[in-house]
Amino acid sequence: MEFPEELKYTEEHEWVLVEDDVATIGISDFAQDALGDVVFVELPEVGTVLDAGKTFGVVESVKAVSDIYAPISGEVIEINEELPDTPELINTSPYEDGWMVKIRMSNPAEAEDLMDAEAYQEFIEGEE
Repeated sequence: MEFPEELKYTEEHEWVLVEDDVATIGISDFAQDALGDVVFVELPEVGTVLDAGKTFGVVESVKAVSDIYAPISGEVIEINEELPDTPELINTSPYEDGWMVKIRMSNPAEAEDLMDAEAYQEFIEGEE
């Protein structure tokens, strides 16, 4: 299982890549593995304002339907246009091709409250 060091993570298993005032968000390798084969993804529209901790999308797999939560507040500036037609990208490439949304952060300090890779790995080991 992968835990890229440059990413931040949430207890709901989302990952965040912060670059200046833009945050790219997806679900972790652990989450996609637990879900199984992803068959459907619902994402917000560009321009949607997300509040940290609130649902912004849905991932449906052969096993379950899971809400996706915004780890950081901000406005959606881009969505991964490939996911609706090829949701399996979340399984095959959760950190690269399987990203979900990019947001312009309204409160970049929220990123400081997220877990680093080491803390996230310890969190997962505590859940298993």
